[in-house]
Amino acid sequence: MSELLEINDLDVEFPTRRGTVKAARGVSLTVKPGEVLGLVGESGAGKSTIGNAIIDLLERPGRVAGGSIMFEGEELRGRTEDEMRKVRGDRIGMIFQDPQTSLNPLLTIGAQLVETIEKTTGIKGSQADDRAVELLEAVGITEARARLKAYPHQFSGGMRQRVVIALALAGDPDLIIADEPTTALDVSIQKQILDLIKKLCRERDLGVIIVTHDIGVIAEIADRVCVMYRGEVVETGPVAQILGAPNHEYTKSLIAAVPRADQRLHRFTSVDYIEGGDEERRRIDIQTHWLGEARSKPSSEDAIEVENLNLSFTLQKAVLKKNRKMLKAVDNVSFTVKQGEVFGLVGESGSGKSTVARLIAGLYRPDSGTIRVKGTDITTKPKSAEAVEARRAVQMIFQDPYSSLNARMRVMDVVAEPIRFYKMTSSEAETKQIVRDLLDHVGLGAEAAIKYPHEFSGGQRQRISIARALASRPKILICDEPTSALDVSVQATILNLLKDLQEELGLTMLFITHDLPVIRQMSDRIAVMRHGAICEIADTDQLFAAPEHEYSKHLLELMPRMDLLGTAAE
Repeated sequence: MSELLEINDLDVEFPTRRGTVKAARGVSLTVKPGEVLGLVGESGAGKSTIGNAIIDLLERPGRVAGGSIMFEGEELRGRTEDEMRKVRGDRIGMIFQDPQTSLNPLLTIGAQLVETIEKTTGIKGSQADDRAVELLEAVGITEARARLKAYPHQFSGGMRQRVVIALALAGDPDLIIADEPTTALDVSIQKQILDLIKKLCRERDLGVIIVTHDIGVIAEIADRVCVMYRGEVVETGPVAQILGAPNHEYTKSLIAAVPRADQRLHRFTSVDYIEGGDEERRRIDIQTHWLGEARSKPSSEDAIEVENLNLSFTLQKAVLKKNRKMLKAVDNVSFTVKQGEVFGLVGESGSGKSTVARLIAGLYRPDSGTIRVKGTDITTKPKSAEAVEARRAVQMIFQDPYSSLNARMRVMDVVAEPIRFYKMTSSEAETKQIVRDLLDHVGLGAEAAIKYPHEFSGGQRQRISIARALASRPKILICDEPTSALDVSVQATILNLLKDLQEELGLTMLFITHDLPVIRQMSDRIAVMRHGAICEIADTDQLFAAPEHEYSKHLLELMPRMDLLGTAAE
C-alpha cells in the first residue's frame, strides 16, 4: 500500500531572543490510507508541532528548518499560503484539542459548517445545508437539522467535539490530524469519540494521526505508535509491539506510569526521564513540623457526613413556577467519609460530583439536606464561628491549575493568602517562612515564592495549588479532578505527592475524578454518581471486582483496554 503521508528528517525550530529552540529534530514517520498512527509523548515532546507543521500552521516565528513533508506524492514544503489553504480542510482535516475555543461562540453550528462546506467543496445554498445535516448525522448527532440552529454553548463537551469532527470532514479529506481529541472528556464520551474516529477511518479509508499523551487512547484506537521525547522520535512500530514489549527506556517508563485498573499499587511509577520527581521533596516530620502539629489524631468520628443533600439550578426563569426549567444537580445524596480515608466520587460529566464537592467546601448553599464536618453542621448556620472554623478544616484543590491561581499575584502571596485570612501567625516574617517551607515540601523549592504562576508548568502549578490548600492546616482535602489535564508522568508525581501528604498528615480526602484507573489507585471506598444521585457505594476492590449497579458495570466496561500493557508493566 502506498504512503498517504511521508515525513523525512523534519526539523522545526523557534527563534527566540535567547537562541533557537529545536522543537523537532530529524522526525520521520509515515501514514497509510485507512491507518491510525498514534503520536504519543509528554507535553513539550513536539507532537502538536509535527501536526501544525504538516498543514503550515506553526505559530510564528516558528518554521520548518529542514526535511520534507510528502502528501499523496506531493511536497508540501515551500507552498504559498494560498496553495496551503486549498490543502487545509479540503485534503487534510484538523480536529483541535479544545472544541470550546475552536468553535465561534457567536455563530450557530449550522453557519460554521455551511461556511466550511462552501469554502472547501464549492457547494452552495440548500445543498450546503443538506450536506451539513449529513455530516452531523455521520458523527452521531440526532435531530441534526434542528441542531443547525444551535450555538456551541448549547452543546455538551462530547457533542462539541463531534461538531469539530464534522467540520474536519466537511471537505472530504484524505488525512485527519486529531490533536488530543479526548482530553478532559469522561470515559463514556471518550469511548464514543474514539469509536467514531475508528468508524470514519475505516468507512472513508482515511489516514488519521492522533496526537495524545494518553496511553489508554493509543491502546484503544491506534494501529501503529510513534513515541516522541524532546522533539525526537525514539521508537516506532505496531501498537502491540510498542505497548506490549517496548525497547526504549523512555517508552518503558511512560507505560509504567499509566495507572492500572486491574490491581491497586502503593505508589505510582514515575517517568525516570522527567525532572523534578518525587524524591526532591523533604518528608514532613510530624513531631516538629508546623503542619505536623495539626495532624489529625486517630478517631472513630466521621470526618464528613452528608445527609439527603439536594441542589437545583435554574435553567429558565419565569414568574410562574410551572414555567421555570430546573436542573436537579444533586438529588438526595447521602454518604459518610471516615477520618483518614480517601473517599472517591466517580461518574460522567454532569453527574454532580463537583457540585457535591462545592457544597461541602461551602461554595454552594444546598436547597435542603445537612453537611457535617467533624461533627459540626455547616449548613444550618453557615456564618457561625463553629461553621467557619469547620470550613477552615476543609480545603479544595481544583481541576485547572491555570485558572485557579491568580496570575497577578506572586506565588508567595498565593500560598500565604489562607494564612493571612485566618490570622494563623503572629508576624509576616513567620508567614513567609511557612510559605517557603510549604513550597519546599511540595517539591518546588523555596525560590519559587518570588515567581508568578505563568512561569510554571501545569504540574508545577498544581503543586502550588496543593501548597495553598495545605496553608490553612486542613484536616480534609477535596481534590476535584486534580490531574485530568496533566501528562501521565506528571500525573504520577502529583498523585504520589498527595498519597505521601495524606499518610504523613493523617488527612481525609474526597477524591473526585472520571478516570477509573486513577480512582482505583487512590481511594479506599468509592461512590458512583449519575444524574445527581448515588448509584452505589462500595470498597474499591469490591467495586472493581464485582460492581452491583448496572451503571457501575457500564462504566467499567467502557475503560480503554490495557491488556497490551501487561508485559511492560510487570
